[in-house]
Order: sequence, then C-alpha cells, then structure tokens
Amino acid sequence: MSSSTTFDRGPNQHRRVKSKPGFLERLSETAVGTVVGIILCFVSCYLLFTNEGQSVKTANSLREGLAAVVSLEKPLSIDEMNNNRLVHLSAHLQTSQPLHDPNYNVVVHAVKLRRQVEMYQWVEHQESKDIVENGETKTETTYSYNTEWKSELVNSRHFDKEIGHENPSAMAVESATVVAPEVKVGPFTLSKGLVEQIDDFHTLSLKDLSALNLDSFLTIHDDYFYHTENPRRPEVGDVRVSFSFAGLSGDTSYLGPAQTVSVVARQRGGQLIPYKTRSGNTLEILYEEDLSAEELFERELQHNSRKTWGLRLLGWGLMFLGIQLAMRIIYVLVDWIPILRELVSVGLTIFSLCISSSLSLLIIGFSWLFYRPLVAVGLGALAMVPVLLARYRLPAKKDQ
Repeated sequence: MSSSTTFDRGPNQHRRVKSKPGFLERLSETAVGTVVGIILCFVSCYLLFTNEGQSVKTANSLREGLAAVVSLEKPLSIDEMNNNRLVHLSAHLQTSQPLHDPNYNVVVHAVKLRRQVEMYQWVEHQESKDIVENGETKTETTYSYNTEWKSELVNSRHFDKEIGHENPSAMAVESATVVAPEVKVGPFTLSKGLVEQIDDFHTLSLKDLSALNLDSFLTIHDDYFYHTENPRRPEVGDVRVSFSFAGLSGDTSYLGPAQTVSVVARQRGGQLIPYKTRSGNTLEILYEEDLSAEELFERELQHNSRKTWGLRLLGWGLMFLGIQLAMRIIYVLVDWIPILRELVSVGLTIFSLCISSSLSLLIIGFSWLFYRPLVAVGLGALAMVPVLLARYRLPAKKDQ
C-alpha cells in the first residue's frame, strides 16, 4: 500500500509526497492498461481501414459534383429549370430581423450572436516528479491555486485542498448562441446544415455601447460586461460577459457590409438543401467568401486530403499507444532494476514504434484492395520489381 505526506508552502501552495504503489498494485493497474491497449489497437485498425474508404467516397462525390454543378450568375430570381439540380452561387447573406440580447441591450444584424460568460474562479495546478528519499523512490506532487477567468464551472470539490479555495456551484448568467430563424442567400433560403457552417465569429466591440443606460451592477471594460463595480480587482464569483457574431447580414449595419458567401447545394424551389451523389455522400457546402465553383471544389478536395492524412496519423498514434499499454507489463516486471528498467523502456518504445508503423501501413495497404484495387495492384507490381531484378541478375552472376 502507498502512503502520502503533505507539506504546506503557504495558503495557495502545498506539496504531497507519496510512496509509489507496491508491485502487486502496479501489476493490477498494468493489467487494466493492457486491456485498454488491446481495445485501442482494434479501434485503430477500424479507423485506418474505414478512413481510406471514406476518403475515396468523398473524392468521387466531389468530382461528380464538379461535373454536374450549375453556376448561377447574379441570382436575382428563382429559375425553375434548375429544380433538383446541384447549383452554385455567391451572394450576400440576408436575415429579416436583427438579433438582440435584451439583458445587455446588444443588437446585431447577423446570422448568429454568441454570448460568452466567464466566472472568476479558483483553479488548481499540479506538477509531479519522482524523488528518492532514504533509498525509496517516491512521487512528489506540488499543488498551487490561482484565480482565473474560466468559461466553464470549476468544481472545487475535486481539489486536493478545497478549504480556502471554494468556487460557486453555478453561474449567474449562462452562455448562449442565438441563430436567425431564416437565412437567405440571394432569393434562396439556406438549410439548417448550411447555416451551421457559418461559424467565423468576430468579437463585438463595446466601445459604442458604453454610453447606453446600463444596470447599476454592470460595468463595460475591454469589450466585456462586468458584473462588478471594479473590473480591475475582481473577486471569486464575479462574472464577465462578451459577445461575438458570425455572418453579418445587414447592409446598413454599423459593423460593416453584409457577408458574401459561396454555396453549393441542391435547389428545390426557393430552398437550398443537401444534394445526394451516386457515391452516397451528400454535398452541402458553404464558404464565407466569394469563390467560383472550381475554387470551391478544389478547397474541398484539399480538405479531404488533409482530413485523410490527419486520420491516418491519428490511427497510427492510437496503434502506438495501444501497443505501449499492452506491453507495459514487461516494464513493470523489471521496474525494480534501475539499469534494466531504462533499457527495457527504450526497447519497448522502439518496438512499439516499429510495430505500429508496420501494422498501420499493412492495414492501409489491405484497405486499398477493397477501395483502390487498381492502385493496390500497381503498387504491388512496383514493389516486386526489385525482387524480380535481383532474381534475374543472380543466375547471370553464377554463370560468370
């Protein structure tokens, strides 16, 4: 069994020295880690295999969409000839009414208005290191407590030392995002999926709002509404609120002109909805800038490539971590021999690196037999060239 000793270093810092758990206890923890490692390896295999298929499917859908899309030049009215076709257009965002937050007298003509709430709270930080006392290896953990603005509630009950560092259990105001009920681009109404892609938020400056009649408990400072009279010296439990917006949609807004967006979707009457391709994917794309159809699809192909490589790296990382956890039991068995412990640690890391890399490449190559058979056969034939050349040259040398 492990024991611990606490040493205070003032009201907001202390350290705890804890003996390392015994052999059987560490072996039990390692057994759980082994199970988790095996599960991670299976998850990695599934991710690596399906990622290749999804990448091919997405690329085929985008190429199909580029071949079928109809670009609408300056769409002022709805052309029924394009019903159920994939269309592309670039135009300003439009909403019928501005968004507002009555509690703070904030009004913005935009697609989305976000209220971000932060509370001044105690936050625990900890730093651990191994030390040797009387020939015994122990773990020393230093706990320190600072006050910070946090957008989420920090539960002080989980602190190592809660006394003197208690946080409130709730915020006086909640964060929220208001979305315009109807958003248009030209004569078309955007679907919910397209509206969700309008997410380039900008902080709302409160300089022009400082002259408004605010409640007595509110103070404006550095684009924040502070629920305190002295924002420079906040206390635990004080709240501050900031606002941001996405998708300006009013031509007369003091924040600037309406946002131009480029959209690719299926036209159905006066609506833009998802377009289903023969590959099985749906096309419902929005960019918050003026792009031609070719530029938009090129961006999506690049995004698909980056996503594919990102998931490949994630799959490899899960495989590496899974093998590390599964093999850690070997490290625990030799942990009591310092020199051997370090050698085994380095050896297991190199082993995990090599095996995870080989297995990841093998799974990706195997998946290509299903999703990219021609490429897989071509690469296999190319890989056989050195072998065939070596076999061809070997008899020639024997004849000499």
